[in-house]
Amino acid sequence: MILDTNALSAYLDRTPEAVEIVSEAREIAIPVIVAGEFACGIAQSRHREAYERSLQRMLDRCTVLDIGIETARHYAAIRLELKGAGKPIPANDLWIAALSRQHAIPVMSRDSHFDFVGGLRRQTW
Repeated sequence: MILDTNALSAYLDRTPEAVEIVSEAREIAIPVIVAGEFACGIAQSRHREAYERSLQRMLDRCTVLDIGIETARHYAAIRLELKGAGKPIPANDLWIAALSRQHAIPVMSRDSHFDFVGGLRRQTW
């Protein structure tokens, strides 16, 4: 399962439903985009050191998904599909959706706009 930024936050904040879903997943993946978004949030937090440790522990036990040329092709296809349907989504979420389709892994997120992406499964809590 791919964790979106809000899913990673919920898990690290020990939201019971999120913890249960992540604990039951066979594999957890974090897109490099999510790591960047989370790092930006951490940099602005007064609990920075604790969150940095939590993030590093999570990254150590997960697969970190990088962006490559195949991801870029999925990104372009999804962006054009959504543009044609009049349903654009935020750029970072386009990259996360592209990784989800590329690797055929569902996304855990509260963001319902992922539902507009064909071939993508979203898990919420």
